[in-house]
Amino acid sequence: MKSTLTFLMSAVAVAVMFTPAMAQQQVTFTKDVAPILQQHCQACHREGTIAPMSLLTYEQTRPWAKSIKAKVIAREMPPWFIDKNVGIRQFNNDISLTDQEIATLVKWADAGAPQGNPADMPPPRQFPDALAWQIGKPDVVISLQKDLVVKAAGPDWWPDITVDPGLTENRYIQAIQIIPTKGYPNIHHIRTSMIKPGDDGIHGGAVDGNVQLDMTQQGVFLDEYAIGKGPDVFKDGSGRYITAGTKINFEFHLHSNGTETPVNVLLGLKFYPKGYTPKYTVTSMTMGSRQVDLRPHEANVRSDGYLSLIKPARLLSFQPHMHTRGKAECIEAIYPNGKIETLSCARFEFNWMNNYVYADDAAPLLPAGTILHTVMWHDNSSENRNNPDPDAQITYGLRTVDEMSSAWLSYYYMSEEQFKAELAERKAKQQTLTSQR
Repeated sequence: MKSTLTFLMSAVAVAVMFTPAMAQQQVTFTKDVAPILQQHCQACHREGTIAPMSLLTYEQTRPWAKSIKAKVIAREMPPWFIDKNVGIRQFNNDISLTDQEIATLVKWADAGAPQGNPADMPPPRQFPDALAWQIGKPDVVISLQKDLVVKAAGPDWWPDITVDPGLTENRYIQAIQIIPTKGYPNIHHIRTSMIKPGDDGIHGGAVDGNVQLDMTQQGVFLDEYAIGKGPDVFKDGSGRYITAGTKINFEFHLHSNGTETPVNVLLGLKFYPKGYTPKYTVTSMTMGSRQVDLRPHEANVRSDGYLSLIKPARLLSFQPHMHTRGKAECIEAIYPNGKIETLSCARFEFNWMNNYVYADDAAPLLPAGTILHTVMWHDNSSENRNNPDPDAQITYGLRTVDEMSSAWLSYYYMSEEQFKAELAERKAKQQTLTSQR
């Protein structure tokens, strides 16, 4: 774990490398910077969104040139915190800047942030409505019958609301999205789960073979939303099963922010075509540790979690989950032969609960008996800008002021024959790519 510890204990920055062509030409906003901002930044940095400033025009962007330089060099923006020097580097939802894009933004700021020729400005990017579905038009949309109202001041609140969507047939789910429509700043997370007809017991979030996991909610896990998280779209050939008559349970974690606020959400389900049965059923669950003990001013407190895979599996995504003192998290595979491989490491930022979705050709293929090991670090020192009280001793708990030490994982199991076939397909693709270089 030497590289992991180096990553954690040092400032995260990139070496800004300029090509000879870049050194000779002037970098301008209209020709070079605006396209980068359109692709990576403006989805949030525009009027009416969550970002503190708009970056649509030169006049809006120019005052922030030095700040933009600092944020991109430190890889704090866009909010993508995977360590690119450790483990898997390919993700389907990677929003990070390339080294060349960072170098362009830095050179522009260092040159005094010139505007350039207005004729070079690309057409304005068109953005979907904030409530638009990223999964396409859902087949079913579910919301709360009435708003939850969060008091202006008070303790954290965990309401459970069950809604009957009126499902009349069994279907496989291809994509799921939760959109907060009211009270976005008051929502820490939302978990949804499926309650089958006649089922009124507490079963936990995910069912792994005959082993029940995550004993924290009612019904079988459906989906999870946290601050900054997008939709879950399942890989072709895999999905989640929902039966006729199933009700949906919403478990909220809400907190006050000084203003009495209504809260409501939309849950969209997009199904596979009728009659289609995917090869694999996706399991999503949380793994980690409740052994969290952060003493005052401790800056690098470690905890560990373990999950044994009872069958061959493909790991689909990795989402660290901690609270305001969260610092970083890694996940590694301990193989049956004793080999240990670091799969991913990511810095943690409380306001960006990123779900890192592995690219199809890079998603870990793990044999039966593999143990997944999560290593989590917290920072309870005054150096942590998100820390509300470095003098406090903090332990595990559900409140935002408490801490958690876990990760959400999505994966599917397969047979030994399917596992060998996927390994052979992966190897063949790698050999083809190698021969083409």
